[in-house]
Amino acid sequence: MRWGTYFAVLASVLSVGLALGVSMPLVSLRLEAWGYGAFPIGVMAAMPAIGVLLGASLASRLASRLGTANLMRLCLWGGSISVGLLGLLPSYWAWLALRLALGMILTIVFVLGESWINQLVIERLRGKLVALYGSSYALSQLGGPILLGFMGTEADYGFWVGAALLAVSPLLLLGRTGAPTAASSHVTLRDLGGFCRSLPAIAWAIALFAGFEAMILTLLPVYCLQQGFTPEVALAMVSTVVVGDALLQLPIGALADRVSRRRLFSGCALALTATSLAIPLWVDTIAIWPLWVLFGASAGGLFTLSLILIGERYRDDALVRANAHVSQLWGIGCLLGPLAAGAGSQWISGQALPLLMAAGALGLVILSQRPKAFGPQAAVA
Repeated sequence: MRWGTYFAVLASVLSVGLALGVSMPLVSLRLEAWGYGAFPIGVMAAMPAIGVLLGASLASRLASRLGTANLMRLCLWGGSISVGLLGLLPSYWAWLALRLALGMILTIVFVLGESWINQLVIERLRGKLVALYGSSYALSQLGGPILLGFMGTEADYGFWVGAALLAVSPLLLLGRTGAPTAASSHVTLRDLGGFCRSLPAIAWAIALFAGFEAMILTLLPVYCLQQGFTPEVALAMVSTVVVGDALLQLPIGALADRVSRRRLFSGCALALTATSLAIPLWVDTIAIWPLWVLFGASAGGLFTLSLILIGERYRDDALVRANAHVSQLWGIGCLLGPLAAGAGSQWISGQALPLLMAAGALGLVILSQRPKAFGPQAAVA
């Protein structure tokens, strides 16, 4: 196994998490300060989803022409420019276009990066090493709000730090090998339908976690402000959710190499249901802090286990295409989650965000009990 390449690819993807973690909450807090309500902020959070769908459909074709490593470097530099322009163009409509571009560009990075990592790892270490990727990515996102809290939200330092990270990280990929090969093909929504029919529980979990992540970085700060917390406490709560996501991914990955991955998956879905329902009840108590940890851990565990299950089934172009479908589902989740939560928060209930997560997680609990929910290989995973 190419350990140097594994950590180089890991670090380049982590730079994306840190850049998004330091810049995306700043976007939402800035919009809230400008007087925008939950729904337009939700629209802003959902805009990258359209870019995600575009990027996922093009990843395999562009990688076959430019090479995986070359394409990843170009997309990271493109992301750097887009994040920098967020600071230079303080306009709602300009930010919509830039968020669209970021969604498309960085989706290609995730498709290729996750495929590269899953191609590199050996089977007996798959759970641990994929979980290390998930945990490290969560920690990189955690570092963003923490760093933003130290820098403050009044100036645009978050945008400049994010742009710098994305500008430097492509250098880590110079000379790296072992990337999966890709065919010059276009991944369509019809292909996605076949993927969802083959692995319905995994498809649901990915879309659910995508909505979770989009809402946590964009709408959770606003939700916390609406509950009466200060911006500093709101950012701390976002960071606590991400801590939960990061802390338990390695134990979950280690368990995935030893116990039934299907049972572990169902347990995470049940835990996410319970914690989501408890948030409105405990938000004004000290118990909300450990609850945020469990909330993030259960959601992150679903995504980590989904990547593990995908990695054990596919290789090379099939793996790239499968991860392109992951990104398509990510786009759908990022689009529908913030829009539904934003609209619900503004016009139905201020508790729409946790209640929406509870409904999605409960649906996953029910789906995961179906015999073929994880595909034909689930019984031996």
